Amino acid sequence: MDAQVDKVRPITIAVVALGGEGGGVLADWIVDLAQRSSYLAQATSVPGVAQRTGATIYYVELFPKSAAQAAGREPVLALMPVPGDVDVVLASELMEAARAVERGFVTPDRTLLIASSHRVFAMTEKIALADGRADAAALLAACRDAARELVAFDMAALADATGSVLSAVLFGALAGSGALPFPRPAFEAAIRRGGVGVNSSLAAFGAGFEAARAGEATIAAGTERDHETNPAAPPVRDLLRGVERDFSGEARPIVAAGVERLNDYQDIGYAKDFLARLQRFRDLEQRHGDGSDRLIAETARQLALAMAYEDTIRVADLKIRSSRFARVRAEAQIADGQILEIAEFLHPRPQEIADTLPAPLGRWLMRTPWARGLLERLTRKGKIVKTTSISGFLLLYLLSKLRPLRRRSLRFVEEQPALAVWLDLVAETARNDYALALPVARMRSLVKGYGDTHERGRAKFGKLAALLPQLRQQAHPAALLEGLIKAALADEGGQALDKAIAELMPAADNRVAAGAAHRVS
Repeated sequence: MDAQVDKVRPITIAVVALGGEGGGVLADWIVDLAQRSSYLAQATSVPGVAQRTGATIYYVELFPKSAAQAAGREPVLALMPVPGDVDVVLASELMEAARAVERGFVTPDRTLLIASSHRVFAMTEKIALADGRADAAALLAACRDAARELVAFDMAALADATGSVLSAVLFGALAGSGALPFPRPAFEAAIRRGGVGVNSSLAAFGAGFEAARAGEATIAAGTERDHETNPAAPPVRDLLRGVERDFSGEARPIVAAGVERLNDYQDIGYAKDFLARLQRFRDLEQRHGDGSDRLIAETARQLALAMAYEDTIRVADLKIRSSRFARVRAEAQIADGQILEIAEFLHPRPQEIADTLPAPLGRWLMRTPWARGLLERLTRKGKIVKTTSISGFLLLYLLSKLRPLRRRSLRFVEEQPALAVWLDLVAETARNDYALALPVARMRSLVKGYGDTHERGRAKFGKLAALLPQLRQQAHPAALLEGLIKAALADEGGQALDKAIAELMPAADNRVAAGAAHRVS
């Protein structure tokens, strides 16, 4: 008897969840479930850090009371999960599931991994100079390879659909997986004993239970939209029908998205300007392309982003949209009758203010020391604006209504020649080397943001543009330029780019390139 008892091991469960996702509630449900089902339970937690750089780990061990009574002693339960010794891992988000794999909590001989396939982007992904998002398909594949069994689906969508929280869906998936020796009614009874949000939690539980039984792993594919989701006006529909007719392949959806974005950003005329600028690249694709439309797709992507640069007008417009207030209410889980207050910390610098002004006035402001100094003193500490107050909302509303004046602003006037130089460079390169024209189009991604970030991006772009004649003389110039773009995005200061150029080009060529870059920028 004692030998048999000694072989009994606890059921080990790790929950990795972000703040506000109910990881603690989920752990409490599991403990209550076990204790009501003749099991001993111990739960611990280690808080993560803020700003989406890590999750809180909740660890639960369950041990049958009958085995403890037969042995005549209490079991010794661990306080933290041990790599290679976890039976079930519950992850509230796909990246956190992958981090559990990285920590060794998920192993192919033991672990059932239950994870939501949606993404909440980490700080490292958000602050990347380029697209820093991890590949969701690769994360899911790594989880599948590492686990004994994987149950993954978009639990956030089910939580939203049922008006509940993600932890209830996870609890349902745990029940549906059959990993614990308890029937479904016992799980539901634990939710009822919790006494908070019972009906919605039970609905979410049921949705998670059925999805886990279906056993399909899927990736959430939704993307956030900057603009309202109202149907397109007739002029925009006409342009989109033209895009459907004139473009094909991967270029078609990108050009269509560009038309919608630029109409939302400025007006229908601005969207027509975008299409007019792309016309010559349609001709270049037909004469020099490889049939993939890759060049026009990349050019359209970068052109739409460049034409829709963020200025103070755009920031004000986005902050007061009804869709933003609705999204914040949903994220903060504001109930009916509760008051929502949003405080914005705005810190516009003299350059951003000058960029919004008519070009002559903006230039005067930047070259007049006393006026610029006065503005710097007035804006040094920034300003807190409550967009949920009448005065704060009106301030941003009036600023957003300056949109018709944008075409005469200093930033707009300075952006147009720079865009023309880039488009000419892409077109000229495509006539001689289509493969090289693709990274030349992508070079525009270096120029982004405003203030110092914008200036550093322009300087990097100028360096690469000046190097093109030397790159054309090298073998595989397209691959070389791709490597330089990657180096340019590695840091803000440009040290990685300077090092890459020094390794690639002789010292004499570097001096020539530096002088040319100064002229381009």
